[in-house]
Amino acid sequence: MDEMEEELKCPVCGSFYREPIILPCSHNICLACARNILVQTPDAESPQSSRASGSGVSDYDYLDLDKMSLYSEADSGYGSYGGFVSAPTTPCQKSPNGVRVFPPTVPQPPAPQQHLLPQPGSLPPIPRNSCITCPQCHRSLILDDRGLRGFPKNRVLEGVVDRYQQSKAAALKCQLCEKSPKEATVMCEQCDVFYCDPCRLRCHPPRGPLAKHRLVPPAQGRISRRTSPRKISTCTEHELENLSMYCVQCKMPVCYQCLEEGKHGTHEVKALGAMWKLHKGQLSQALNGLSDRATEAKEFLVQLRNMVQHIQENGVEFEACLVAQCDALIDALNRRKAQLLARVNKEHEHKLKVVRDQISHCTVKLRQTTGLMEYCLEVIKENDPSGFLQISDALIRRVHMTESQWGKGTLTPRMTSDFDLTLDSGPLLQTIHQLDFVQMKVPAAPMLQLEECCTQNNSATLSWKQPPLSTIAVDGYILELDDGNGGPFREVYVGTETICTVDGLHFHSTYKSRVKAFNASGVGQYSKTLIMQTSETSLIDSAFFCFFCTPFASPPKPLPTLSASFPSFSFFPLLPPPLHFTFQLDSPHVIVFAWFTLDPASAHPDIIFSNDNLTVTCNSYDDRVVMGNSAFSRGIHYWEMTIDRYDNHPDPAFGIARADVLKDVMLGKDDKAWAMYVDNNRSWFMHNNSHTNRTDGGIAKGATIGVLLDFTRGILIFLINDEQQGPVAFEGLEGSYYPAISLNRNVQVTLHTGLPIPDFYTPGEADPNGSVC
Repeated sequence: MDEMEEELKCPVCGSFYREPIILPCSHNICLACARNILVQTPDAESPQSSRASGSGVSDYDYLDLDKMSLYSEADSGYGSYGGFVSAPTTPCQKSPNGVRVFPPTVPQPPAPQQHLLPQPGSLPPIPRNSCITCPQCHRSLILDDRGLRGFPKNRVLEGVVDRYQQSKAAALKCQLCEKSPKEATVMCEQCDVFYCDPCRLRCHPPRGPLAKHRLVPPAQGRISRRTSPRKISTCTEHELENLSMYCVQCKMPVCYQCLEEGKHGTHEVKALGAMWKLHKGQLSQALNGLSDRATEAKEFLVQLRNMVQHIQENGVEFEACLVAQCDALIDALNRRKAQLLARVNKEHEHKLKVVRDQISHCTVKLRQTTGLMEYCLEVIKENDPSGFLQISDALIRRVHMTESQWGKGTLTPRMTSDFDLTLDSGPLLQTIHQLDFVQMKVPAAPMLQLEECCTQNNSATLSWKQPPLSTIAVDGYILELDDGNGGPFREVYVGTETICTVDGLHFHSTYKSRVKAFNASGVGQYSKTLIMQTSETSLIDSAFFCFFCTPFASPPKPLPTLSASFPSFSFFPLLPPPLHFTFQLDSPHVIVFAWFTLDPASAHPDIIFSNDNLTVTCNSYDDRVVMGNSAFSRGIHYWEMTIDRYDNHPDPAFGIARADVLKDVMLGKDDKAWAMYVDNNRSWFMHNNSHTNRTDGGIAKGATIGVLLDFTRGILIFLINDEQQGPVAFEGLEGSYYPAISLNRNVQVTLHTGLPIPDFYTPGEADPNGSVC
């Protein structure tokens, strides 16, 4: 809530908004501040007064109105109106946030002391042909005869400011304490009394007739006590008419008299309530994207702060090595040593400065983004349709504009934490004064790009790249393959390219491949070993397998093994791309993890995909089904889904399905799906619309759903947050199944594949008790 405070302050006075009005440019300003920045224009400009605020000025009107604004080239504020012949230049003041404030040009009555804001009832009339300039976008317009009354009041913003100030107010006191009142802890809505804990137990026991009373926190009780019935919005043009329609062309609420007599008669209008709900939905949807950017920014800031620590550590280590080398040289090296240390320190400080500047910039942008999000969420809570619609378009544009500012490159480090310099201590003493830093590091091990590596018939294509943020120069690469029968490696390519296709391999053979980089300093380490299998015959060209045989570093869970031994692959079905398998050798067995994504081609049209088809949601309130792009018929497979968004307690379903499953009902409603559907408290197993095994324990945002499909036992098991949910869900499974999910617009999930099976699960014979150990 604290970060929203900037959204609630007037750009002129720097204080919280008081009686805010909405300018035609969608910016807000206090009513009193609006009077203070009025400027009287010459009579010659009076024909422009027809472009008053209350007549629905469009964005195109500003093309003419902006000609009246004169900007100063010497500062960031907007200039005075000294350019008018009949308007003398008026000294200007600056508000707390730097915006220039122009006092009224009308003569003030003599008084011992003039106040910036006259007392109510004594406000002087607004001069004819007055002009007001927005302090934020500097757009100007001339007021009509109604003056500032022609601008609509922003009741939504006023309500948000009131709630914010109430939340910051001092604690309420108990109303029943006899001597010094204690701080109240609850309020009874029926009794309308604030109680401390002792008085509540003594005067308001939770039994008898008082048991049905509702106790709420004091802050909530104060708000509910002060809340008054919603005021009926009236038209600024016709003060006796209520706002009941919304003009789509002018983007403003209107009354029936505006449609019959005003310029809105020929415009497209819609019901006020319908447009209120529509714009609330648009703002909520826009906030989802902005929320994702804010989350990424927080993670990025953590990464930058860790980088600062790494730079500090690497800098200290580098200095120590440099000092050790220089101290080993003769006295002539000591004179050069100070210069080299200065070079290192300069590089050190430069890296720190770049990263710290990026942290500062990203922190400011994140604070602004979070403040805008909190403000928008408070605006959405408002129940005043017309007040909301007055600001909804501007807020939606701001949210989209803020989201676009988190574009590509914003969340990318501008500096590496490595010091890629090595002192060359080989030159002779006569060349000591020419000592300098040279690059003496060999390249890092290349990274194989699995998504681009494949086999087709008897040829293999391999692709690789340098590790991210690596700045070490690479002169070329060396690609090595074995003979397809476990023999020694041999060089098949040397060059600068990062992709290579090797032809003429043996059919039905398993080849190991690896790649390394080299430069003038030497040859770097090998990449992980990639194993690929060629087709059995030349007629089979759609199957390929990619897997690592190098052991994983620090596996997240203990890795089980399968009974099939390497390299026969007899337990694999012939699967088309893009299904990939990752293997880990654990002699004499091999472990397999399947990678797949969700399939837009077979999903219901209401499903919305993102994140390379790994994240899905829905634009319908009804349940819709989406399946994986690959089917399983053998082996043991495990995948997980994380709940990214969970609103209004829906009940998504997770499981497996046949290819012809119904896509417009909940998963498990027909006989083509086997699923678990779950809400925030419990779960059920469902197949052919039969519900079984209700189990306590639900989901929330951030929860993880796991699905374990074991064809060796023919069973399906579900997990929630790494704990098995209920007994074995389904048994006797045979045939081909696709991973599947059903959800509606209140849920968003992200798929995670290529995972090892849970550590509690031991492959083997089925447990007769129906549980897994």
